[in-house]
Amino acid sequence: MGKKRKGLIRAVVDTNVFISSTLYEGYASKLLSYWQRGRFIYLISKEVLEEYIRVLSYPRFRLTEEEIKWIIQKELLPYIETVKIKIPVSVIKTDPSDNIFLSAAVEGKVSFIVSGDRHLLALKKYQDVQIIKVREFFGIIEKDGKR
Repeated sequence: MGKKRKGLIRAVVDTNVFISSTLYEGYASKLLSYWQRGRFIYLISKEVLEEYIRVLSYPRFRLTEEEIKWIIQKELLPYIETVKIKIPVSVIKTDPSDNIFLSAAVEGKVSFIVSGDRHLLALKKYQDVQIIKVREFFGIIEKDGKR
């Protein structure tokens, strides 16, 4: 897994943003280069990783097991920090699977959840964690890089 780095913005990335950044060309794909160049600390838990793999396995993406393994092992794992969820959060009732991102964010003491999910975005903030869209996150990263 990635090296421990201090002083950088810490963030959890939800599944739809992760999928968009790794599988599609477009605005969100810029996020892939940001985490791989160490522009922010990308934090995940075992539960978040399992969710990524589950969604990558959907038939609509037409990915083989080998392709999924490659994405996880080459594009993600070398660049992330992991956190163990000790106390699960249960805030979102309409889509309980979204709670894993809140749990990882709180446990990992991140500043942001980068999301495109309406349930997460509706919260706007949970404890000290801001829940923002990719475009907003890019603005924060760019501003932080100019310090």
